[in-house]
Amino acid sequence: MVVTAPLAGEVVGLEAVPDVVFAAGMVGPGAAIEPATDALVVSAPATGTLVKVHPHAFALVTHEGVGVLVHLGIDTVGLRGEGFEVLRAEGDVVSAGDPVVRWSPAEVRARGLSAVCPVVVLDVDPSRVSVLSSGAAGPGDPLLEVAPA
Repeated sequence: MVVTAPLAGEVVGLEAVPDVVFAAGMVGPGAAIEPATDALVVSAPATGTLVKVHPHAFALVTHEGVGVLVHLGIDTVGLRGEGFEVLRAEGDVVSAGDPVVRWSPAEVRARGLSAVCPVVVLDVDPSRVSVLSSGAAGPGDPLLEVAPA
């Protein structure tokens, strides 16, 4: 199963994320994307059901039962949704590429926060996840591959 890039930007390893929980892989294996533009829409990285939707993050479970978390920036929960527009609701079934959240990485950076976006696979053995992309990525480009259990 392939997880696609939910936004345009520069793909970086999780170890580059300025948050020890993501950087150490405690949330799960994956990659992160440093946004390329100042205002953008973040899309679903796979087809599935949105199980959690917050302004700063969302998680979905694919039809194969794989959970994927997309986190918009670091420490952005403290913004209490300011600068984010949620476009979907928990329980919505989405296809890869469907818009989920609109936000401004520039506003996040202006507040002294990192706009890097971790994309992690939840509750799987890290050996099952491969990073498929490096450097510049566009929305919908292959980012991660999750091998079958």
